[in-house]
Amino acid sequence: MLERRTAPTPFPKYRRCAVVVLGVMGAAIASLAGRAAADAPAFTMSSPDLAGGTFTDKFVLNGFGCTGQNVSPAVRWSNPPGGTKSFALTVQDPDAPTGSGFWHWAVYDIPGGATGLVRGVGNSAALLPAGAFGGNNDFLDTGATGVNGNYGGPCPPAGDPPHHYIFTLYALSVDKLEVAGRVPKTGTAGLYGFVLNKGIGKALLGKASFTATYGR
Repeated sequence: MLERRTAPTPFPKYRRCAVVVLGVMGAAIASLAGRAAADAPAFTMSSPDLAGGTFTDKFVLNGFGCTGQNVSPAVRWSNPPGGTKSFALTVQDPDAPTGSGFWHWAVYDIPGGATGLVRGVGNSAALLPAGAFGGNNDFLDTGATGVNGNYGGPCPPAGDPPHHYIFTLYALSVDKLEVAGRVPKTGTAGLYGFVLNKGIGKALLGKASFTATYGR
């Protein structure tokens, strides 16, 4: 009876070497990609009007015992993530004695090619970039900010330690946040905050933020 033999695999040593080489090359490429990502410029935002980290009277609310001019400060940003189609800006005071913070300003659907908002844009919709719109803040219809969608400057309770006002810019891979999040343009800042941080999932590409303080 003849014994059937399996033909040996040609060049087995060379095949093993090729696998090792490919593995090393893959690890090297992954390492380089990770290093490139780490070396990429950071997505950042700042305000030339709040360079000292505090609000001057020009940007403070005119109402509820405060006598500022209530002008929205300019903001600038750089190095957004690739694929950004729009931005959303929010300003919140987490120290407000409301139990959930206080929203002072929100702007949605800022075009992805924008690099900032000029001073006063929160006081006049005509100054907003094309397509952007101002969202509601927690002043609502008090009259302190004119109408909903306008900027409302800081005005913490007298005697409180300085409050912190967190400016957050969201980079998104969608053009229209309200469409992607299936919420009305008139939705509250809290509703939009949920959509931005949870509701649109991977459409949130990155965040940039800074904090300014104010007390009286």
